[in-house]
Amino acid sequence: MPLIDPARSLLLVVDVQVRLMPAIAEAAGVVANAGRLTAAARLLDVPVLVTEQNAGGLGPTMPALAPEPGTAFPKMSFGATRTPGFLARLPADRDPVVTGCEAHICVLQTVLGLIEAGRRVRVVADAVGARRIENREAALARMAAHGAEIVTTEMVVFEWLGTARHRRFRDVLKLIT
Repeated sequence: MPLIDPARSLLLVVDVQVRLMPAIAEAAGVVANAGRLTAAARLLDVPVLVTEQNAGGLGPTMPALAPEPGTAFPKMSFGATRTPGFLARLPADRDPVVTGCEAHICVLQTVLGLIEAGRRVRVVADAVGARRIENREAALARMAAHGAEIVTTEMVVFEWLGTARHRRFRDVLKLIT
């Protein structure tokens, strides 16, 4: 199924952490779009899973994206799939929609691990970041070459809605405009 179905989606927010974001190119846009996706997911009952890389060093998730206390998935491996228990946190009937940082390190390794595990993955291009734009672009190209579908925030949100008659349409539209 090519459309992004909210009943089959899980939003995966990878390492959007307070001490990392000041170093990320165009960080404000990445955080804003990840925030839009997180808010839309919550309105549309799409599960959200947040990872934190070395939280002692990089701090917690940005407040705008913060999960319920104690629910962030801690990791030290760059690729979340290398951390025991991570794949068990992803329901088998849910396709990950991925946002986060850094595109060419933790996002890339997590996405490649998910693909290797047989998952259908969408990466939200305008909601992933890196310190250097060329690293972000190279990572997106590599993930696409290995089977990840590259999408945008608005593609995801409007496919999750499906129709302007959706009961949450106006609430979600406020996130975009």
